[in-house]
Amino acid sequence: MVATNTTGAAAPPGTTAPRAGNPGRRGLSPHAEGMAALLVTVAIWAAFALSARALSASSLLPADAALLRFGVPLLVLLPALWRRRHRIAAVRPGPAAKIVCGAGVPFFLAAMHGGSLTSAAFVGSIVPGMVPLFVSALMAARGHGAPRGTQPAGLALIALGVAALVWRYVVPVDAGVLEGAGTLLVASGLWALYTVGLRDVDLDPVGSIGLLCLPSFAAIGLLVLTGVLPTGISHAAGSDILLFLVVQGLGVGLCAGLLYAFAIRRLGAGRASVVGSLSPVAVVLLAVPLLDESPTAAVLVGVPLITVGVVLANRRPRTPVRTRTRPEVPADA
Repeated sequence: MVATNTTGAAAPPGTTAPRAGNPGRRGLSPHAEGMAALLVTVAIWAAFALSARALSASSLLPADAALLRFGVPLLVLLPALWRRRHRIAAVRPGPAAKIVCGAGVPFFLAAMHGGSLTSAAFVGSIVPGMVPLFVSALMAARGHGAPRGTQPAGLALIALGVAALVWRYVVPVDAGVLEGAGTLLVASGLWALYTVGLRDVDLDPVGSIGLLCLPSFAAIGLLVLTGVLPTGISHAAGSDILLFLVVQGLGVGLCAGLLYAFAIRRLGAGRASVVGSLSPVAVVLLAVPLLDESPTAAVLVGVPLITVGVVLANRRPRTPVRTRTRPEVPADA
């Protein structure tokens, strides 16, 4: 689950992009390429939610998973990040703090802790599902006006969906699940802060990944070295290390950000956000065979409400011709 700054690169002078459906063109059309990239991204987002739940049963500790999450992209992208070092260093402190806090160590630990107390369905629904609502509140606070068009209805459905997920744990009170749900709401709010921060920086997806991962890896490394966070990676099972290296490091940390940026360039932000909203559904379906989780009635009601709400919240309101377009609610992941 990674949001990226998706400023498109201009085509070289004198070149023309091949048209979809051209008989002389080999391979997939641009639309098909974008859909393929987006579907892989949705699968990675679902894997993040599943791994957040699976961490509690693995031999790794949260700090170990964080080291893999932020360290692997740095290692893979090191040459490219070195070439972008001046642009990354030039980012203003305010937007940089939003990105580092919003998707770095605080977000990661909150998502992992919340997942350990609830279920994969909660992680996959609450964290990305509530982002449009939080982003809309942040944008309104910055003077961009209230949501319009179908966005208010979408935000209301998201809130109803989250309420449907947690209502059965209120009476009688299940303190553990409610703590987990509250922590996931914090994680979602942090991710919204990250999303807003990305709008304020002029970096390509690779630069955005570097801006996030470098200070996050340094912070988690310092917490481990000083003993604030325990680590057990030296005694962890090799299979667990490999799983989190692939899912968190390569998947979430590297591939999701690059593929989502590619998908938006091919499909546009609106269509990408609609397909991306299927992530909660994918989490629920995958959690059944992989984690032996059975969807409860609350999940069967809440997840569809959140999914439809995300679609409506990300629809761009129609504006009159020659009227400045109001920024749409960004895609949740």
